[in-house]
Amino acid sequence: MSHLLLSPMTWALLWMAAAWLTWQRARAWWRVVLIVAGLTIVVLCTPLGANLLIRAVETRVPASARCGANDAAAPIVVLAGGLEDEPRAQDDYIALTPSSWRRLRAGVELWRRGAPVPMTIAGGGPFAISEAAVLGRLAQDWGVPAQRLHEETQSANTWESAMALRGSLPPRVRVVSSATHLPRALVAFEAAGFTPCMVASDSLYVPMGSVGYFLPQLSAMQKTQIALYELLGEASYRWRARREPTTTPR
Repeated sequence: MSHLLLSPMTWALLWMAAAWLTWQRARAWWRVVLIVAGLTIVVLCTPLGANLLIRAVETRVPASARCGANDAAAPIVVLAGGLEDEPRAQDDYIALTPSSWRRLRAGVELWRRGAPVPMTIAGGGPFAISEAAVLGRLAQDWGVPAQRLHEETQSANTWESAMALRGSLPPRVRVVSSATHLPRALVAFEAAGFTPCMVASDSLYVPMGSVGYFLPQLSAMQKTQIALYELLGEASYRWRARREPTTTPR
């Protein structure tokens, strides 16, 4: 339901209905509101508007929260990115979303470049075989020893993942996820008592290119929807962090 409400297509339909019902009898100020709203929706349906919004989300992680050379010994936490379908077995890798593939690949590459630290893969999901179980098997195929892997399989979202890992990891961890997801993940892990540093597996931002950058596109609408979802998710997590008590990891 939230994805439907955040879709620019939904806004466009609501705008057309409002304009059709009120334009002729509307006062000047309301017509200005309708015009501005319509133009905003059009811009957010273009790569220009969508990428500006994506950029605003991805840069919300401060430089102080980015991982550096001094964090090479910190455990790695890879946040699962979802499933396309129900896995038939733990090695049913085709069930993983592209986001899950990219996040795990970034986590494994990070693990290979440093000391053989523990790697935790977090993500439950709605099926009998969890996201973390599938990603854990894939991580072993990519060279991470089973004794270095831990799977958190009960969480349904990032907030639950962070809370579930309290006490099982030291305060300083390296959290790997998509760049658009990192600001929300940072809030969740800080609320759980961690002092995390963040590693981006990939970015959705695309710099300005051809004339198509200024024309409405389906991919741009999807980016806008993702960006708004993450902004609202981050706001929700900040609200929860203020209201719910947390425990500092041992």
